Amino acid sequence: MSRLTVWPDSHPDLIERSTDDPSAIAAWLGALGITFAQWPTRLLADDADQAAVLDAYGAEVRALQRAGGYAAADVVRLRKGTPDTNGLRQKFLDEHTHSEDEVRFFVEGSGAFYLRMDGKVHQLVCTRGDLIGVPARTRHWFDMGPDPYFCAIRLFTDPAGWVAEFTGDPIARKFPLFTAAA
Repeated sequence: MSRLTVWPDSHPDLIERSTDDPSAIAAWLGALGITFAQWPTRLLADDADQAAVLDAYGAEVRALQRAGGYAAADVVRLRKGTPDTNGLRQKFLDEHTHSEDEVRFFVEGSGAFYLRMDGKVHQLVCTRGDLIGVPARTRHWFDMGPDPYFCAIRLFTDPAGWVAEFTGDPIARKFPLFTAAA
């Protein structure tokens, strides 16, 4: 289940807001310029490859590409029990920005985006069917959990993909890690 939790960025022990209502999440994040939507999901074969996943959501992906000017889309998929994922998890746990939007649609599984904006940290746990669009230069980090399980379609303006620009701020280490996977 999708969930938004908001803390002051200087008080990770003080929850100011928490909701799993998709309309409330979309409204709250929308006011900050963050896109949150839910798409209908489709059943995919366990061995569905990138082409099959993109084909299953082709109409939606093409519409989003046209609307946002995204030139490329790909799929990242991690299954429970994938060995040696701790290093990959650690790579995304530090606060960073990108020079382009970060757009993800969760086909299956879950992960948590942490967005630092307006003196607050907003944790959005994304699950199957959730679409998030984070504008370029937004400070954020991502936690896929200790035993990652997700499949996400990623959209890019630059076909070479995104490059993280780390801020060097240790703020991400102060907030709770994502531990539950859907």
